[in-house]
Amino acid sequence: MREIFYLVKRNVKVFVRDYGAVFFSVLSMLIVLALMVVFLGSMNSENLVDMLAKYGGERDTLADKKNASYLIQMWTLSGILLVNAVTVTLTVMGNMVEDETKNRLASFYTAPVSRIKVSLGYIFSAWFIGVFMCMLTLVIGEIYMMICSHPLLLPADWLKLFLMVVLNVFVYACIAYLLALLVHSAGAWSGLLTVVGTLVGFVGAIYLPMSMLPEGVAKVLKCLPVLHGAAMMREVCTRDAIAETFAGLPDMAGDFFREQMGISVIMNGNAVSLRQQVFFLLFCGIMAAGLAFFVTRRRRVRA
Repeated sequence: MREIFYLVKRNVKVFVRDYGAVFFSVLSMLIVLALMVVFLGSMNSENLVDMLAKYGGERDTLADKKNASYLIQMWTLSGILLVNAVTVTLTVMGNMVEDETKNRLASFYTAPVSRIKVSLGYIFSAWFIGVFMCMLTLVIGEIYMMICSHPLLLPADWLKLFLMVVLNVFVYACIAYLLALLVHSAGAWSGLLTVVGTLVGFVGAIYLPMSMLPEGVAKVLKCLPVLHGAAMMREVCTRDAIAETFAGLPDMAGDFFREQMGISVIMNGNAVSLRQQVFFLLFCGIMAAGLAFFVTRRRRVRA
């Protein structure tokens, strides 16, 4: 454990000292947050207000607009947490690719430290930084909610989100390490990061709600960990907002909204439970880590 601690410490310092990587990680997070809140958030809020109006009855339009805005912003915030869990871990894992291109990784492998410990050093460092950046995103999002006079999350919700962030970042840190084993140049890794950063928002039904995706695409996404990771955090972030927004309407209205927005994942006619999502994510993370360790033990690194 001592060797792993020093390897994690070293990798975290390498990332933090790269001011450009840290700056653009924070900047990209803020840009995505702003774009989704200002543009996609506004569009989804208007659609939600129209949906509420279709149910008929006496509605407080101003209250509906405020509740819809809060609900969509919390839905957006939970999606950004998932995006950061994926992209930040990939950015940090770039340290490993750089170590290989500069022949430092070969030195680590010849040192009196097992390759598994070296691997865990990279995974745990990406895990640590990823969790930190996601929680920083949550803090910034809550400050924005406070400025907009929206309700804040309860301490119990913060704890749930923290545990969910820890789980999701672990999964994507393992997957990022596995991908890093297959890439041998900084340029290729940068290109991969660009592609994944673009796709993750669509794979997690973040840029486009589930209702706007073709049925075949939706079925494929339900088999990927990204959607389930986003769904579990959406449930926590939007639970109270949905109850307030759909107050006075049949329960089916809220259930329909949850399904359309990817808050509830329906498979074979049944909603996937939180326990099932947790086990599925753990399975994906353990499988990625196991495969990565297998490849690492047999990998040859050019000196």
